[in-house]
Amino acid sequence: MADKLNNPIWVMSSAYDKLSLDELIHTSKEVGAQGIDLCVFRKDGTRADHTATHLAYENFSVDDARALIDKFNKADLRLSLGAFENMIGGDPSERIKNQNHLLRLIRIAYLLGGDRNDVKVGTFVGYNHELGNEIDGFQKNLDEYKRVFGPIVRYAEDLGVTIVYENCPMEGWRSSHYTSTYNNLPAVLAARKLMYAMVPSKAHGEIYDPSHDIWQNTNPVDVIEQMDISRLKRIHVKTTRNLKSNARIEWGGMYPMQYVDPSLAKEAGVTIPQHDWDRHHYEAMLPGFGGSDHMDWNDFVAALHRRGFDGPFEIENEAKNSKDTGNIKATNQGFANCIRFLSPLLWDLTQEEGYVYQKGKALVLPDVQDIPDVTIDQLL
Repeated sequence: MADKLNNPIWVMSSAYDKLSLDELIHTSKEVGAQGIDLCVFRKDGTRADHTATHLAYENFSVDDARALIDKFNKADLRLSLGAFENMIGGDPSERIKNQNHLLRLIRIAYLLGGDRNDVKVGTFVGYNHELGNEIDGFQKNLDEYKRVFGPIVRYAEDLGVTIVYENCPMEGWRSSHYTSTYNNLPAVLAARKLMYAMVPSKAHGEIYDPSHDIWQNTNPVDVIEQMDISRLKRIHVKTTRNLKSNARIEWGGMYPMQYVDPSLAKEAGVTIPQHDWDRHHYEAMLPGFGGSDHMDWNDFVAALHRRGFDGPFEIENEAKNSKDTGNIKATNQGFANCIRFLSPLLWDLTQEEGYVYQKGKALVLPDVQDIPDVTIDQLL
C-alpha cells in the first residue's frame, strides 16, 4: 500500500437529524471524528429521507460565521455544508427554490472562508425527465446542467468556494412505477467528465461514494484510476452488500426491477418492487460494522493514496443495522466502528496511542465583507 496521507474522518450529519448543532458536535467528538459535513437542507423542502438542517441559514451574517468558526475550533473539528436536491428537474417551483438555496449556501461558505478553510458546498444536480424522454435526452440534460450550473459555478468561483456533486443516482427518488432509476446526472463517471468539459472551472468537483457504483457492477477502484483526481474533494464512506435474491436473478443486475400488475406478478411467480427504493437488489452498509460488503477497502484506499488524495473521508450512515434502526446507540456504534475500521488504512501507528490522526490546521477567521443573498434569476 502507498504511504498513508493522514486523511481526516468526518461525520455526515444527516444521520443525526434529531440532534441540535451542539449535540451533534459533542456526539461527533465522542465517536472519534475530526470534522462534520453539516447538512443544511431547506426547512420547507420536499425530500422526506436522510435530510437534516444543522445551521440557521436565514439571515446568516459575518458575526454568525465567526461564532461558528470559533465553535468548531474549540471542538477541534472542521466543517463543510451540503443540501442534496434536484436542481434541474422535478417541480419547476421547487427547482427554483433548490437553486436559490444552493446559492445561499455558497454565500455562507464564503463567509466561513470557503476554499481557504476547505469549506465546500455539496449538492446533487438532479435530472429533468421531461427532457430525458425526448430524443437525445441525456445531451439535453447536459445542456440544461450547463445553463443552470454555469452561472452558479462562476458565482462560487468569484467567492473562492468550490461546489461538490455526489454521484448517487437517487434510484428511489421517483415512484417505482417509472421505468428509469437514473435521477441524478453525475451518477456515472462519464457524466461527470462531460460536465467538467462543459463547465471547465475548477470551482466544482465531486464527493465520490463507492457504494453507488458497486450495485451498478462497476469497480470503484477503476473509477478512481480514471477520474480527474483534482476534482475529487471528498469520499463518502458507505458501502453495499449486493443481495443474493430471486429478484436479482429474475431481473438481472443491469436494469432496475420493474413494477407490473401485482396479480400478474403473483401468477407468474415474479418479484416486484415493494417500495420506491426496492429496485436494485442491494443493502446499504457501513464498512466494518455488521458483516462484510462487496468492496475491497484496502485496494480502494491504496488507489486514492497512490493518486494523492488527502481529503476527508465522510461517513454517510444509511446502514440498515445502524441509522435505519432508529436507535441512537446503534447509530453511534456504526460511526465509531467505521472509524476504527478505517484508521489503520488512513493514519500512522504511534507507540503511545496506536493508530491516530495527526492534528490538522485550525480554521482561520476570514477577512470578508458581508454580501447579500443572490437568486438564480439574477445570474441567468
